[in-house]
Amino acid sequence: MLNVAIVGAGPTGVYTFLSLVRSGTPLSISIYEKSARAGVGMPYTDDDNTVMMLANIASIEIPPITSSYLDWLRMQDNGWLNRFGVDKLNLHDRQFLPRTLLGEYLRNQLLAVVEEAQARNLCVESHESCEVTDIELADTGVSLFTQGQKVRERFDLVVIATGHVWPDDDETPKGHFPSPWSGLIETKIGACNVGIMGTSLSAIDATMAVVAQHGRFVEVADEALRFDLHSGSDGLHITLMSRSGLLPEADFYCPIPYDPLHIATDDAIEKEMAAGTAGLLDRAFTLIAKEISRADPVWSNRISLTTLDADSFATAYFADRKHHAPFHWAEFNLREVERNKRDRCTVPWRYAILRLHEAVQPIVGKLSADDRCRFDSGLCKVFVDNYAAVPSESIRRLLALHQAKLLSVVELGDDYQMEVQSERTTIRVDDGALEFDVFIDARGQRPLKTKDLPFPTLRKQLMASGDEMPDVGEDYTLLEPPLARGRVAIAALPYLMSDRPFIQGITASADIGAAIANAAMKPPNRPRKKLLFLTG
Repeated sequence: MLNVAIVGAGPTGVYTFLSLVRSGTPLSISIYEKSARAGVGMPYTDDDNTVMMLANIASIEIPPITSSYLDWLRMQDNGWLNRFGVDKLNLHDRQFLPRTLLGEYLRNQLLAVVEEAQARNLCVESHESCEVTDIELADTGVSLFTQGQKVRERFDLVVIATGHVWPDDDETPKGHFPSPWSGLIETKIGACNVGIMGTSLSAIDATMAVVAQHGRFVEVADEALRFDLHSGSDGLHITLMSRSGLLPEADFYCPIPYDPLHIATDDAIEKEMAAGTAGLLDRAFTLIAKEISRADPVWSNRISLTTLDADSFATAYFADRKHHAPFHWAEFNLREVERNKRDRCTVPWRYAILRLHEAVQPIVGKLSADDRCRFDSGLCKVFVDNYAAVPSESIRRLLALHQAKLLSVVELGDDYQMEVQSERTTIRVDDGALEFDVFIDARGQRPLKTKDLPFPTLRKQLMASGDEMPDVGEDYTLLEPPLARGRVAIAALPYLMSDRPFIQGITASADIGAAIANAAMKPPNRPRKKLLFLTG
């Protein structure tokens, strides 16, 4: 019987557990979760989220575990759902719901998979409030240490599914939060000048965490919202900042599951990668441009797509938004996407770009250093903007806050400086300075390196192999050092993001879990796929 440990029981840990249980392999599985409730995961816990914070994934996109998210919701008591602001009668599979409610689903499904495992006569142990503090490779297996003490048994396979990693706020001044999940939720934020670095979903989450303490949203006519400020909160103002000063667009309607691509297919991408590194980005862009032109010739002609390249495409993509004030564009975009949802109308060019980001991702780890820089400053921004569209309700809330004169957006450009002082944070730009009593860095998860692993012995063993990033195979098991081959799987997204920039979210968690389950049924020698960490 294979002895497996899963370190971390958020979404990736849950889907890995599910895939292992259904692999048909005789297993003994031990789950280690440092929080008190395995299954929930940091992005969905009550500790780090409020009911105002919405998940940007709907039931139709979430891979079912023992039941679909929508089916599970329909089995719940309406009174309980009302606590999350959800009406059972209005549930549908494209609905964006509070993060904390999704966390409850994941928790329930983990417990259901435990029951399924037991019915299959698998041995399962779940250790909650139990932090793994070290991992050690040896000839005879992998050892775990919890709270500094060595676990009795050794493991044949250890899956590191520790999830997102946010900076510690212990050394930062009061009022400066290095992430929205560094103590913000439990901190009383006064009615003051608040700066938030970022304009995407993480920044919207941070905004909601602040305004929830100072007022409430009220529905008005035509699905719009109004924000009513509490008495005594008149001094509140929030500024969202980014290099571009652009707000995200609202999530758009499209067929799910996705229609297949016609030109930038997996085979076509693989053929270009096989042709070598030189010119790979430009050859891939040729496929991208042809795919978009085929899908939407009208839009392609409007932006003169045939005259663009991998460097200029992003400028054309963002041009319309750059020519309009952020909230004016947000209002226009919201009306468009809501009309399209009602009419079940898909915008072809948006849908093509959405499908292309996953097809193109395999080239990233093959790009030269110069082409990787070009990709990050151009096409990557387009893909991220497209797939990271936010719930319509989030846009409505931003518009309501702006209408109440509580929210503004600032374009910083590429040349700005940040000074963190004891009482305030200052952002200096060419034409002056912005000072904030409270500052929240909401730019999202950064890729992490081997040196960032929180397990000192494993970190030392991996760094001795000379790899800046964990060296993993297609099933996410380590290939270096030799002692780790087939024994340790890296399923923590921050350590996979360097050459997989789009590997985020629950669908990625399900894919990773399925791939790791294959590792439990194979010998350790698998094809190499080296992860690269490139700067610039």
